[in-house]
Amino acid sequence: MSRLWARVAGLFKSKSFIGADKTGNKYFSRMEEIDGLVKEKRWVVFRREEDPTSVPVEWICWLNGQRKRAPTPEEMAELEARRERVKLNVARLKKEEEERKAREGTGRKITSIGKVEGPDLTSFVRHFPPDSKGDKTEDASEEANQSRVKEHEPETVTAEPPEPKTTEPSGSGSSFRPGTWQPPS
Repeated sequence: MSRLWARVAGLFKSKSFIGADKTGNKYFSRMEEIDGLVKEKRWVVFRREEDPTSVPVEWICWLNGQRKRAPTPEEMAELEARRERVKLNVARLKKEEEERKAREGTGRKITSIGKVEGPDLTSFVRHFPPDSKGDKTEDASEEANQSRVKEHEPETVTAEPPEPKTTEPSGSGSSFRPGTWQPPS
């Protein structure tokens, strides 16, 4: 009970006004003993409703203990002027960028990228067993590979020799081949 009474009494006697920001929020601090250690307690009293977004960054840093000294009115005015200069520079740069795009936009030619191909699925198809009626799927995939090679002369496709099908996986890395497990009948 005495701890509670000490905290309540401390609210009224050792509170010191530190400063105020341009919106009218007031900042206070006091020294408080917690578990035998004397610590500084900092807080803000809002002018209107409690709106944390109305607290400037410099005061937030002071409240969180990231700054040892509270920001001065001169420092706040200097930082506000700097923020205004940055806003003006951003607006000027956006305007210049729009003007540049407008100038370049009139003489700009539209270039087509060309036909987009789908993924090469030949290595994926090789993992499946051949069709029971014959090797129609392999013949079709080989024809597709040949036509694809004709379209793109720089690409070279090498046919890999078919590996014997086993029930155990083989190889590692890029030569890995999964096994062909079949459920018992």
